[in-house]
Amino acid sequence: MQATSSKLLKKDVLGQVRLLGGPADPLIVRDLGPARWWARSLARQLLFREARALAVLDGEPGVPALVEVRRDTLTRAFIDGSPMHAARPHDPAYFREAGKLLRRLHRLGIVHNDLAKEANWLVTRDGRPAVVDFQLAWHAPRRGRLFRVLAREDLRHLLKHKRTYCPSQLTARECRILAQPSVPSRIWMRTGKPLYLVITRRMLGWADREGAADR
Repeated sequence: MQATSSKLLKKDVLGQVRLLGGPADPLIVRDLGPARWWARSLARQLLFREARALAVLDGEPGVPALVEVRRDTLTRAFIDGSPMHAARPHDPAYFREAGKLLRRLHRLGIVHNDLAKEANWLVTRDGRPAVVDFQLAWHAPRRGRLFRVLAREDLRHLLKHKRTYCPSQLTARECRILAQPSVPSRIWMRTGKPLYLVITRRMLGWADREGAADR
C-alpha cells in the first residue's frame, strides 16, 4: 500500500493516527508503534476491539470500512464529513437516520459505548450521519441483558445530542428515555467517570472533543 502523503491527526500515549493518501482515496491508519511501553497492551486491546467491530459491520453505510489490521496497526477508510460539534446538525432527518444507523449496529450485535462524545458522530457531505472510533465497542452476538442495557445507553447518548441541536423534535418517548438513565449509567457517573476523567484528561491528555479529525 502506497500513499502520496501523510498527515498526523493525533498522537498520545496509545500511539498515533495518520491520514494517508491523496484526496481520491484517503485512509486512516492507527499505529501503535509510538505508544508508551506501559500503555502498549491496552492500546493493542483497543485496536483489536475496533478491528472486530469494523469487521462485523463490513458494508454498513455510515461506518468506516476496515482495510487491514496487523498486530500494531489498523487501516480503515476515511469518511468525508465534519464532527457533530462543528457541523451542529439541526435537521430532524439527521437524527432519524442516526437512529436507524444505531439500530443496524445493534441488530448486528455491536454496541459502540462511546457515543456521548460528539467527535465520534460525523455529518457527511450529504448531511447523513456516520460513526467513528470503535475502540470501546463490544461485539455480543447473543445480545443478552447487558447488551440491551448498553444499547439503550447508545440511544440515550444520541438523544442527548438531539436535545442539544434539535430539542423541539424530541418525542414523549425520547424524553422518557433521557429522564431514565440505566442503573449501570448512574453507577458509572458517580464512581467510574471521575476516575475515567482523571486518566483521560490528566494522564492521557485527551480533551472532551479529542478525535475530531479522526474520520
